[in-house]
Parts: sequence; structure tokens; C-alpha cells
Amino acid sequence: MTTRRTIPIVPEASFDVAATALTVSSSLKKTTGASGLLAMPPLTLYIHVPWCVRKCPYCDFNSHRAPDVIPEEAYLDALAADLEQGLPLIWGRQIHAVFIGGGTPSLLSSKAVDRLLAMIRAYLPIWPDAEITLEANPGAAEAQRFKDYAQSGISRISLGIQSFNDSHLKILGRVHNSDQARAAIDMAQAAVKRVNLDIMYGLPNQTLAQCADDLAQAIAFNTEHLSLYQLTLEPNTVFAKYPPVLPDDDCSADMEDLIQIQTQAAGFERYEVSAYAKNQARSQHNINYWTFGDYLGIGPGAHSKISSPERIERLAGLKNPEQWMSCAIKRDGSHWASRQTLTVDDLPFEFMLNALRLKEGVAASLYEERTGQPLRLILPTLAKAREQALLDMRRDRLAATPLGWRFLNSLQSLFLHQNKT
Repeated sequence: MTTRRTIPIVPEASFDVAATALTVSSSLKKTTGASGLLAMPPLTLYIHVPWCVRKCPYCDFNSHRAPDVIPEEAYLDALAADLEQGLPLIWGRQIHAVFIGGGTPSLLSSKAVDRLLAMIRAYLPIWPDAEITLEANPGAAEAQRFKDYAQSGISRISLGIQSFNDSHLKILGRVHNSDQARAAIDMAQAAVKRVNLDIMYGLPNQTLAQCADDLAQAIAFNTEHLSLYQLTLEPNTVFAKYPPVLPDDDCSADMEDLIQIQTQAAGFERYEVSAYAKNQARSQHNINYWTFGDYLGIGPGAHSKISSPERIERLAGLKNPEQWMSCAIKRDGSHWASRQTLTVDDLPFEFMLNALRLKEGVAASLYEERTGQPLRLILPTLAKAREQALLDMRRDRLAATPLGWRFLNSLQSLFLHQNKT
């Protein structure tokens, strides 16, 4: 049984929320654009590769079992058509980072990745030092392929390790074993300067000692970035239908405490709920996402958030790879499953859902810069969050308190349609 925790109410702090909000508002000039934005946010590019060797029982991403032969040429043609249809939304804007996710992008041949990156450069102005990340799984890792990826321009590889325990890997439905995981890390580190390791904890029947062993092995590879996720049972997954036995609340809390102590001792900074970096090697694409920057997503099921002087929009592609490919090449917009303009009521939650995931939060002024809306409009909600000891607004910043981070869903939900409450 899950223990229900209550959030204590504490006296209001001495910080003047209203004064800060008015100061922030007065520091920004009004714009004639309907969106209220003074300038466009930074822009990154996300490319989705939908295929995996097989679907993992915990995965709720848009991933599909790969056919015997991946239709790389047809897929790349469709990606080019998708990108062409997105270009009018981002004319004249530079790309600050590129992230190729999935699925398992490392199932693509080195030739396909080379063509993909050449295509992107032909269409888009990419910053010379832009971080270009490719997700890979140890079960689809080859030393030469990783080296070829690097020569094509991949500068960062994110590896889905999940665990170094063979029993846990089998339960998670992974196609690799622990030896392959270690070999894949060596291959990635030999190919590129920056490597991220995805590790999960709170696995079925996992003990604290086993969690500690996974973490110790991950840290020993001396990568500059770790993504450490607690396993959750997401709707519409095999694990949701047939729930495994997970560690109880106390054991999960002990695992999280262990992770904080061991990562800090190894020189990692926890800068986001699940992200840890050394030497400021933060994920450029993800930082832009969490600070409510813009991103253009191409590929089946890929999401976009695009700002303009007129509006802030969210777009999403059709999820089925075959349907998306057949529609994308028509170049009539039929490959988009949805296109929504965010309303004034949407923006507080949309912004806080991302920004409050960052440990240090964001500058209070960023709210107006990225939403085009005065901070004073959400003063009652900010005050309510502070009264519940969930929000820290010292030094003109918006950040979750330690309690707010512990109950992040509760903090974020305060901003859900807050103008209607």
C-alpha cells in the first residue's frame, strides 16, 4: 500500500512576490505581436526513429518492433519531407542542438545517419558547437558504427543501459546483457567525447545493495552525464497490465538517498529530477526543453513546440511509422496528427511543468520572456505554492523547495488552469 503524505502549511516567507512580479513586468517592454513575445526562444531539433528490436514491457514511448529490413531510404525521404513542411514555422532561426531519439536510432546504418545529418545541414543553420546526440542501445551497438556516427557529426551518445544485473535486464525485456552493456560504453567512449548512461532503479524485486552496485558500475566508467530514473508503471504498457512487484516506498526512498550521496561524492551535480552532470556537461537539447525553449520534432509521433509573434503552437506527428511515411511525402500537412495553439490558460502549467524540474529553477523573468504573459497574472498561484512550502522565490528565481521537489506533481498541478480556479 502506498503511504499518503500530506503537505504542511507554513507561514508566508518575507519575500515580496508581488513586488518581484511587478519589477519583472516593468523590466519588459510590451510587444505588438499577439503572442506577447519580445523575441523567439532558442530552437533545437528532435528527430524520432521509431524502431526497436522489440518493445520493452515498461516502455510507453512511440516505439515499434523493427521489420526484418528497416526501410532507411524511404524513411529518410519522409524525414526530409517532414522537415520541409516544418521550415516555414522556423524561417531564419538557428538550431542550438540536435537530438536523435527513439526507439533505437543506433539500428540505423552509418550510411543512413550520415545522409540524415547532411540533410539537416542542407536545410538548417546549425550552430558550429551544437551538441548532436544519438540514442543507442547496447543490443544494437557496433564499434565501427559508433566511429562512423562520430565522423558524420554525432558528438554525444546516450546509452540505454538500465542495469548491469542480468536478471533485471531479462525482467525489463532488454535485448542485451551486462557484458554487452559494458562493451557498448567502451565503444561509445572511444568514438565521442560525451556519453550519457541511462540507469533505472526501483526495479522489480531490486534490493538496495543491487541498486548500489548498478550505480557504482555506472560511476566507474567516468562519463560526464548520468540519467537515473525510477521505474514507474505507465498506462498502456505490459507492466501496467501485469504489474511486477516493485520495492516498497521506504526502499525506494533509501535508493534515492543512496543515489544523491554517491553521485555527489563522484562529482556529479543533480541539475534536473533525473539528470546528473559533471563539468557542466548538461544535455543542451533537454535544457532547452526544460526552460520552455522551442523545438521542431520530425518523425512519427514527434512533438514540436514553436513560438511566433502570433502564437505559441504544439504539433504532433502521426504515430504509426508506415502511415506517417505515406502522409509525409504528400507534403500536404496530413502527417501531423494534431496542431494546437496554446491559450493564456495553458501557459502557466506548460511553463512550470518543465521549469520546476530544474534543481536551480529559472530566473523569474524567464516566465515573461518565454510565455509573453505578465508574471503578475499568476501571483495568487505563486503565493499558494509558497504558503505550502513548495516554491522558493528568493533572488528573483522560481524554484521548487526540497519539499516541492519531493511532491513535484502537487506543485506543478497548482498551475493547471490556474486562471479558472
